[in-house]
Amino acid sequence: MVFIIKFQQLFAFLMVIIVVFANYEIGAAFTAEGYWKAMLPNSPMPQIVKDLIHPSSVAIEQGENKDVSVGVGKGGVNVNVPAGKPGGTGTNVHVGHGGVGVRIGGGKHGGGTSVGVGRGGVIVGTPPRKGKPVVVKQGPFEYKYAATETQLKDDPNVALFFLEKDLHTGKKMNLDFSRTSSEATFLPRQIADTIPFSSKRFPEILAKFSVDPDSDEAKVMKETIQECEEKAIVGEKKFCATSLEAMIDFSTSKLGKDVTAMSTSAKGQRKEYHITRVERAPDAEGIVVCHRQEYAYAVFLCHKTSKTVSYKVKMLAIDGSQAEAVAICHRDTAAWNAKHLAFQVLKVQPGTVPVCHFLPEDHIVWVSK
Repeated sequence: MVFIIKFQQLFAFLMVIIVVFANYEIGAAFTAEGYWKAMLPNSPMPQIVKDLIHPSSVAIEQGENKDVSVGVGKGGVNVNVPAGKPGGTGTNVHVGHGGVGVRIGGGKHGGGTSVGVGRGGVIVGTPPRKGKPVVVKQGPFEYKYAATETQLKDDPNVALFFLEKDLHTGKKMNLDFSRTSSEATFLPRQIADTIPFSSKRFPEILAKFSVDPDSDEAKVMKETIQECEEKAIVGEKKFCATSLEAMIDFSTSKLGKDVTAMSTSAKGQRKEYHITRVERAPDAEGIVVCHRQEYAYAVFLCHKTSKTVSYKVKMLAIDGSQAEAVAICHRDTAAWNAKHLAFQVLKVQPGTVPVCHFLPEDHIVWVSK
């Protein structure tokens, strides 16, 4: 998804980000990765989380020509403001590996203004870039909503729903573990907490990102915020995490500090798998499931329930590739929308049988050890 932003309005915002990074104490504790290690020292970090965070460590340099350079780790935050020599490259700002970047082409080879926030999150370019078509729909893992005709026909998540009785060794399934189309990364909590995330302040959010209120991008952003603000269904605790640190805090507050995170590891293309091993994960304290949302930066909708169990499932595809998937089984679906995608696919009624689904690669499950 491509969000178009005016450089003049965003530049000051990005400078604030750089100043915040530049004023941190040197060390790893303040980064998302450092926070994970401090809070979850015995819990391995899933690959999807590694893909969504930025490196740590800070370096600030001032060249002999008073050219300023600021760097935060490998591919982290770096700023280069040359002294304006003929043929110079102009201002260059980058935050995170594929994170936030600003470039003003000032030399004879300059390419004009370019701004990016997140891999595929917020981008400004000259000439303009063409983004993928935006599809606005309710997520299949938000259980209050009825499925649309488009979801029933085209949503790859249709194949991820199944009945718990079918979760056994030797079972064959056609599955697609594709990630969401968004490639936006996590913002550090110190930055994310300064950005409004509320329907009441939605006009302010659009103005901050210079997004047309009538655009598809605005519709997607609004839908994500509205889903986050919807009340949880009976028996669940719900929270939208706008940073990794917030996700860790929510999960540990519900499950205790001795937790582990799991995610699916598989190739995204649809293929036939057969199950080779099924292992139930600990769930004495319930589980927390966090679903990736479409937004300008990484946002996860998390919900905790005590009537849901999780499984680690190993599978072998017909082409010889392997997958380690996370499956979630909801034992009580009485409060779900009767026309939810799962019921229409499985031909069952709410509250009658446990409903299960595999999670795409970019969703995360938290369990107590």
